[in-house]
Amino acid sequence: MNEPIEEAKAEAPTDFIREAVKQDLAEGRFQHVHTRFPPEPNAYLHIGHAKAVWIDYGIALDFGGKFNLRFDDTNPLKEEQEFVDAIIEDVKWLGADWEDRLLFASDYFDQMYTWAQDLIRKGKAYVCDLTPDQMREQRGTLTKPGQNSPYRDRSVDENLDLLERMKDGEFADGEKTLRAKIDMASPNINLRDPVMYRIRHAEHHRQGDKWCIYPSYDWAHGLEDSIEGVTHSLCTLEYEIHRPLYDWFLDELGIYHPRQIEFARLNLSYTVMSKRKFIELVAGGYVSGYDDPRMPTIAGLRRRGYTAEAIKEFCRRIGVAKADNIIEAAQLEDCIREGLNKSAQRVMAVLDPVKVVLTNYPEGQVEELDAVNNPEDAAAGTRKVPFARELYIEREDFMEDPPPKFFRLAPGREVRLRYGYFIKCEEVVKDGSGKIVELRCTYDPATKGGDAPDGRKVKATLHWVSAAHSIPAEVRLYDHLFNKVNPDKVEEGQTYIDNLNPDSLKVVEARIEPFAKDAKPGDRFQFERLGYFCVDKDSAPSRLSFNRTATLRDAWANVQKAQK
Repeated sequence: MNEPIEEAKAEAPTDFIREAVKQDLAEGRFQHVHTRFPPEPNAYLHIGHAKAVWIDYGIALDFGGKFNLRFDDTNPLKEEQEFVDAIIEDVKWLGADWEDRLLFASDYFDQMYTWAQDLIRKGKAYVCDLTPDQMREQRGTLTKPGQNSPYRDRSVDENLDLLERMKDGEFADGEKTLRAKIDMASPNINLRDPVMYRIRHAEHHRQGDKWCIYPSYDWAHGLEDSIEGVTHSLCTLEYEIHRPLYDWFLDELGIYHPRQIEFARLNLSYTVMSKRKFIELVAGGYVSGYDDPRMPTIAGLRRRGYTAEAIKEFCRRIGVAKADNIIEAAQLEDCIREGLNKSAQRVMAVLDPVKVVLTNYPEGQVEELDAVNNPEDAAAGTRKVPFARELYIEREDFMEDPPPKFFRLAPGREVRLRYGYFIKCEEVVKDGSGKIVELRCTYDPATKGGDAPDGRKVKATLHWVSAAHSIPAEVRLYDHLFNKVNPDKVEEGQTYIDNLNPDSLKVVEARIEPFAKDAKPGDRFQFERLGYFCVDKDSAPSRLSFNRTATLRDAWANVQKAQK
């Protein structure tokens, strides 16, 4: 657990939803609090779902209530067990505890069907033969009322018979629907006789072929909440216009009635938050999969090295809003930086190595220097780092003809090696193409540990690794998947795909100090001076692979200012 983030928390949060819950309890509308997170098992969860989880579960925690994980598995054409398993893993990893309340809407299908029959008997539902296109044509517009279906006045007995035959599989897909009988002239188009059941001859991942009619979300949503005794049904803003329908179904049935409250969904800069676009990105080969570390999916963030604690802290900081806005990705990155700064093991790694030969260092000699494991945590102790005649430093830490404010290594210049000695560049060796392949330097044995006894100072400290002792590793340098704050903001004739960042992934062959040789998938490190990195799930003992979780600071701040 990231205790530093936990310690940094402010007082218990409050927002318009929590204030509404307090009022409901004070007025006696509800005697307790019971929330739910109701994902559809048709995709992987993303960071926006993490916000919803921590609103639902967080409010249950704050008020000593209950929390359900309930799958809204009402569409067999798009749902798979793979998604169910992934969602369970993600919600558990985020830290939510549903106790024994892992629930599925499909387990309520019999009760839903009985309630549909009750609405027919009340004259509030009917079987309709219109095709989807015909229904759209008759629905009307925001300024024009809809038209009644010619099948709207079927008798109760006929409707009950047709619904039974729909359930028994007598009709083809799309041949008939069950619709609520409300008001085709309602200013809210959702109340213009919405569909309650569609015919779908499809195998359900839990129910098999028992059913060939499946409930619409609007019909099922409130019923599921009612059956489970949910008090507060918390949804994103796009469901606000559906709330009157939620209320209508519950009121007409005369059953227990939860309260629906809406909040703004999470929109994150430099990314997209659409299941459809996720599918397009994966199918088009723009990313390696739904858990690609550039994706905003929980699986992708976890693989990149994000912690559940950092995501929870991010959700706490952004709060609960009533209006849609775009949250800067930098806020999420700040949360993981703060957490890993306190907890991550430090190691030295060189991502673009150039060899340094210390010409006056004894050949064959190897020293073990003491290095601090984490300056933020004294209990983390120290480690030994091998130091020898031949080293690697970052190529960008040397310039043959440096500009005035370049303070790192250059011909005739002295710098400090982290935990080691002062070194001075005496000679530059190049290959036939003019590329620098070796720097020949001298070291000052009196400066061991980083200070000169004569008091002379240097302006730069470089990280390094021993050429003979360091281990090779693949390092994947991930960046924002898109190069615009809002990828959907495009020129005419373009799509969000045109805003993909061509530099969102660079793979380099690095050298890492031997301390990391036993690292396992999921282990997190700070590569000194470079950023935070996580061992990838594809890593093997013979070939370590690291994903960059975040740089040491926000490298996109100036870019974002320019785009605003």
